[in-house]
Amino acid sequence: MNVNFIGLGAIGLPMALQIRNAGHTVGGFDVVPAACDNAQAQGIAAVNRVSDLPMADVAVVMVATPGQLAKLVDDAVGKPIARTWVIMSTVGPASVREQGERLRAAGVRVVDAPVTGGVARARTGQLVIFAAGDAADIETVRQVLQAMGEVRITGEKLGDGQAIKVVNQHLCSVHIVAAAEALNLARSLGLDSAQVLGLIEKGAAGSWMLSDRGPRMLKGTDVEVTSSINIFVKDSGLVVEAAQGCGAQVPLLDISHARYCQAAEVGLGQRDDSRVIETFQQ
Repeated sequence: MNVNFIGLGAIGLPMALQIRNAGHTVGGFDVVPAACDNAQAQGIAAVNRVSDLPMADVAVVMVATPGQLAKLVDDAVGKPIARTWVIMSTVGPASVREQGERLRAAGVRVVDAPVTGGVARARTGQLVIFAAGDAADIETVRQVLQAMGEVRITGEKLGDGQAIKVVNQHLCSVHIVAAAEALNLARSLGLDSAQVLGLIEKGAAGSWMLSDRGPRMLKGTDVEVTSSINIFVKDSGLVVEAAQGCGAQVPLLDISHARYCQAAEVGLGQRDDSRVIETFQQ
């Protein structure tokens, strides 16, 4: 299939490469020139204006925020870029429903398909994809989705996938902050945090986030960014909004959200999300 991949950042570019490696023709778009340059260096033609994208079978969308999705739809409604859109960004149920209906009104098919697994699994094509929407639309793009990971059907309505992702991001948000708090506790107790991590991560106290983020927490501020603090300010904020909308209590999430906001306020917003540990060390 011909695929336009929108959002060629830390997780988007590896996803685009997996689609290309599966035999599809992939072009890309990103507003950041460096992201376009990185894509070009790896053999994916990239542009930084939506109007420069050719018409494709599928547009895969990995923008960062609901606002960016709305702007993309604004630009693309006047100049169609694909027959089917797959919205894989974490933007919340309300956003994907609103923008999805705008696209459908313009004659575009839409699949709601947020992902989990981070950069590590994006690089190996092992993401978990929460796909929702019309069954026929999902089948149309299944080969593209399967190039990036395991497809799990979560519902028939736009927003069903995003609702699952809200629950997923609740746990991710809390687990990262819990890992940071625990490793700081180990340091405060006079223990070797690296040794503690190695001893506990495979036991009952272990978690995927502890094993993935823990080693980066033990490094310095300049550790490689695979997901930024600002992303978790946004994602945990989406969880807060969704919980308020349905009347659910999320006190642990509220604490975690406050930690990400605190990290951003002290200048760590563009740093790796593992640097939330620095809020415990000040």
